[in-house]
Amino acid sequence: MLAESPLCRDSVATPKKIVLTGGPCAGKTTALARIVEHFSDLGFAVYTVPEAPTLFTNAGVNFLTSNQELFYHSELKLMQFQLMMEDSICSIASRCGQPALVVCDRGAMDLRAYMTREMWQRILDGLGTAPVELRDARYDAVVHMATAAKGAEKYYTLANNAARSESPELARAIDDRLIMAWTGHPHLRVVGNDCTFDEKMNRVLKEIAHVLGVPQPIEVERKYLVELLEPIPNGNLSDIWQTYLTPLDGLERRIRKRGEDGHYVYFLTTKIRLGPDRSYEHEQQITESSYIELLTQANPLKQTIHKQRCCFVWDDQYFELDTFITPDIGIRLLEIEDAESPDDVRIPPFINVLEDVTGNRNYSNSHIALIKNP
Repeated sequence: MLAESPLCRDSVATPKKIVLTGGPCAGKTTALARIVEHFSDLGFAVYTVPEAPTLFTNAGVNFLTSNQELFYHSELKLMQFQLMMEDSICSIASRCGQPALVVCDRGAMDLRAYMTREMWQRILDGLGTAPVELRDARYDAVVHMATAAKGAEKYYTLANNAARSESPELARAIDDRLIMAWTGHPHLRVVGNDCTFDEKMNRVLKEIAHVLGVPQPIEVERKYLVELLEPIPNGNLSDIWQTYLTPLDGLERRIRKRGEDGHYVYFLTTKIRLGPDRSYEHEQQITESSYIELLTQANPLKQTIHKQRCCFVWDDQYFELDTFITPDIGIRLLEIEDAESPDDVRIPPFINVLEDVTGNRNYSNSHIALIKNP
């Protein structure tokens, strides 16, 4: 069983909710089975939310209809059903009396990949919501498993899902659209096919373990000082305000406001030290009112950082490019997680690396917050 910890106590009340997504024939079915087995053995109550589109298709709903009003009504009801299932399972999980994990076989943003921009906006209007609420606010992390049609073509098959009929070309296109739909989520991870199938499954388990706070080998977040040569294709822009709070009981704390188009989500991050050289960050989503209240505890020695972040995927790697607005330090920082050496990083051609500043504290957000503009 899991040892008692601040993270475990929080998980009893608030289950971690993770989306497992990806193109056709990505290995999701196998991954779900391994997730249930692995984290159940670690003492978590694991709940799964089934893939709603498959349930509707098996029930006779035709999403390929040329009747646009029927298509809209079907997609709207599908979205409402998806959200209802997630909320119901999370409600049950929150009362199970032990650390809980809810794994969604696809999430709300997956539907975006199967419709036009105009139809998607109509769905959002019908729900009275926005992408930030459906993408960032609902899920703690998103794990995208690349279709086998990308790099593992000889294993591409639709035999395990009668509801699927996509060609490899269409599978790759859908995979790309799904990545675009989720791009912008602060904890999106893309698991590609540049490894064996077992290694792919282990990478999925590793990403989820990181979100749950289960001890893992130390991962390196590589950081580069860069310049942008060309506009980033298919990037998602969001604004981030990060405020450092006065330490509480020796714990480092910061709050963050993140969003776009007037829609925001809020987070509180606490750095918990486990020893002289060991620590982990516990992040929890908070309400706007809690965020405003915590602003009164801002560390007077540090200013609030305001930066614009562009999230994008390149060659199955998830990058974050930060441009600082306050303080205006005139630089751009590119970050990528889970890259132990520079050789693991495939820098996009539209980015020019000026310097690898991984581990350089002068480029940490905490240090940048100390900089005062003239």
